[in-house]
Order: sequence, then structure tokens, then C-alpha cells
Amino acid sequence: MATAPILSADISLSPAAAARVAAIAARQNKPAILRLSVEGGGCSGFQYRFGLADAPDGDDLIAETDGVRLVVDSISLDLVRGAQVDFVESLGGAAFRVDNPQAASGCGCGTSFSV
Repeated sequence: MATAPILSADISLSPAAAARVAAIAARQNKPAILRLSVEGGGCSGFQYRFGLADAPDGDDLIAETDGVRLVVDSISLDLVRGAQVDFVESLGGAAFRVDNPQAASGCGCGTSFSV
């Protein structure tokens, strides 16, 4: 399995998100690798999906912050290029949030977007 280059200019992981991924991965005894993918659906056309990954796939682009990796497949990257994944805690709850410059509009819940 080939390892993709680290391309933090294409996508990034905030220190807060990296810390949260590290904590979740440690609790689940998994590597600290967060996979971001984009799927069709949601109330605005596309939706973000997050999950822990065991390892990067061959076509993944990788960003690393504080030893935590964010991996994105090449197809999803076209829809999130330039984005930052952050972890935000507010009165409404805590969640990963994607600040995506590609998104023309989004929904109120912040999990779907259109381009």
C-alpha cells in the first residue's frame, strides 16, 4: 500500500480537532487517523462523513497536525480543497466542523453543503 504525500495546503486539521481525534482514538485503541469523505445527500446536496481510519488508502491525501492525520480521498478532495476541519464546543453541543471555501451554501446543522 503506497503512502500518499502530506499535502497540508490542500486541507488542514485544527489543533482542537487533532486533540479530539487523539482522545477518541486512544479510547477506542485505534490509530489517530480521521477520515473525511463527502457523500451525496443531506439537505443541501452533499454531506460530510467522519470516521476513524486504520490506515490511509492509496489515493488519500494526508494532512497532519500534532501527530494526528486527516485523510481525504481524491474524489472528496475536489469538494473540500482548501477546507479546515475544526472541533467546536458550544451550548448546542460539540462537533467536528468543516470550514469549506468550496461550499456555496450550507444547512443549519452544518453537516451538508452545496457547491
